[in-house]
Amino acid sequence: MNYDRILIRYGELSTKGRNRKQFITKLKKSILLSLKEFPAITVELSHDRMFIHLNGVPFEAVKDRISQVFGIQSFSPVVRTGQDIEEMKAAALELVKRNFSPGNTFKVSARRSDKQFELDTNEINYAIGSHVLRNMESLTVDVKKPDINLLVEVRKGGVFLSCEKYPGAAGLPSGTSGRAMLLLSGGIDSPVAGYFMLKRGVEIEAIHFHSPPYTSERAKQKVIDLAERLTAFGAEIKLHIVPFTAIQQKIQEQVPENYTMTSTRRMMLAMADKIRQKRGGLAIVTGESLGQVASQTLESMRAINDVTSTPVLRPLVTMDKLEIIDVARKIGTHDISILPYEDCCTIFTPPSPKTRPKLEKVQRFESFVDFEEMMEQAVEEMETLQLPNEKIMDEFADLL
Repeated sequence: MNYDRILIRYGELSTKGRNRKQFITKLKKSILLSLKEFPAITVELSHDRMFIHLNGVPFEAVKDRISQVFGIQSFSPVVRTGQDIEEMKAAALELVKRNFSPGNTFKVSARRSDKQFELDTNEINYAIGSHVLRNMESLTVDVKKPDINLLVEVRKGGVFLSCEKYPGAAGLPSGTSGRAMLLLSGGIDSPVAGYFMLKRGVEIEAIHFHSPPYTSERAKQKVIDLAERLTAFGAEIKLHIVPFTAIQQKIQEQVPENYTMTSTRRMMLAMADKIRQKRGGLAIVTGESLGQVASQTLESMRAINDVTSTPVLRPLVTMDKLEIIDVARKIGTHDISILPYEDCCTIFTPPSPKTRPKLEKVQRFESFVDFEEMMEQAVEEMETLQLPNEKIMDEFADLL
């Protein structure tokens, strides 16, 4: 017996009222993106649920991918039968046997959407439940907290049975909360920040600052791999790679050493805001965690934020490094982030950066150079990549 389809439960999406259709349509797009390798699969929408029609694709081949798509509260593989009670009994027995362990309890939860069906809900529960009990030893009934809850739904198109339930990634589908620009370095923190924003339905466009020859092509590829990894959560991501060498060299020449980190971050944030304006973004996202490094003190954040009035979102601001590492391992970005290819920030880190920079001082240091023209030129010369890459889906499934 093969599973015919997968029942998707919406969770938070069910509370969206008149906007629900928009959220559900976005979820459908995310699911189809994550399953693009399987063109036979189709998705059926309804008001309170969604069905993924497998059309011959094995459930095990797609289970892990579906579990990572934001907007899904839970999902269940479903067997379809005709409206023949004997066929329903046989399918129910096989499903329970497949999921049974000694000592398990069970119950039948029937739902009769087709009111023309010959049995009512209680009669369906009795007919199927008694058949299962007669044919399985050591199985008992528990109607309150069963180990196996056999769901039976009778609809005009057939009868759908399931007794497995898997947790989804929850959250909101990609694109339902607007677009933001993620400052994506090659480190551990920024991909995790991107993950949390994706979970809240934000469409991410990543920005990476590349400083050849100080940073290598391997460092650039590392960032591409991190962005690709994030697409496994049902999102398409544009990655903008901005040439940063000339600006970084000018900062080193013009700004006192202990202020170079502050000035570097200011230029990055200012350029991210220019790209945001071009791309119609609503916010900028960073992987900053309060007090983790010199540029992430409140004084530093104030001096850096001065270059823009755009909201700067910091989803990791209260997390410590160990918590961030745990999430990075969970989502599959950790092993990429620790590859020994440094980004422009780590290469040019001064030995004693200011932890409490004065805004007036950094503004004065920068005033002797026309950084505006240099930033405009860098944004014009940036390279943009559209992700995902086909290979990422299989690689991600191996992590789960």
